[in-house]
Amino acid sequence: MRNYSNYLLDPSETTVLIIDEQPQMFFGVESHPRSEIMNNVVGLAKACQAFGVPCILTTVEASTFSGYMYSKLQNVCPDIVPIDRTAINAWEDTNVRNAVDNLARKNLVIAGLWTEACATFPALCATGDGYNVFVATDACGGATKEAHDMAVMRMVQAGVKPVTWQQVMLEWQRDWANKETYNQVMAIVKEHSGAYGLGVEYSETMTLPAPSN
Repeated sequence: MRNYSNYLLDPSETTVLIIDEQPQMFFGVESHPRSEIMNNVVGLAKACQAFGVPCILTTVEASTFSGYMYSKLQNVCPDIVPIDRTAINAWEDTNVRNAVDNLARKNLVIAGLWTEACATFPALCATGDGYNVFVATDACGGATKEAHDMAVMRMVQAGVKPVTWQQVMLEWQRDWANKETYNQVMAIVKEHSGAYGLGVEYSETMTLPAPSN
């Protein structure tokens, strides 16, 4: 079988960095429905758990301004202590950058609030430092739709690859014959993938015995 690891995300070569998914930052999001971003970032974190991909959480001014990490996200990663910082650009915080560097994985997937600052700044800097950077755009949100869109455009021009959380998970899965993660992926799909997840539930009911009278 050919090796496409240079083109497709491999869980063994990937780190996920989730930035500032905090209440105060959510309050300022107007680019997308907040509930969608909340759903998507939790789905991404669950995918990390399913595939053993290290997930780094970071917050900004958690106890003085922005609030603590979104609780449903933190509950997926109860043993991960968010790295709190003051710098808007997480890549300029030594603790965050060292946490990524110490894992020595070439691919970095970023999600964060807001897209135009807390996702864009580290994405550009990590690209400059040689990482293959992806941004899960549907697990990000901006102060306006224009701010989000222009930030994504700027990142793409710099070589950052835009992806979605579900795309990342399916890229890690690659083959439905990979049974080690199949059940976990299906559980995530049913909970976080909207109509697709409902379709999975429907198809499962078609294989069950008909109810007896």
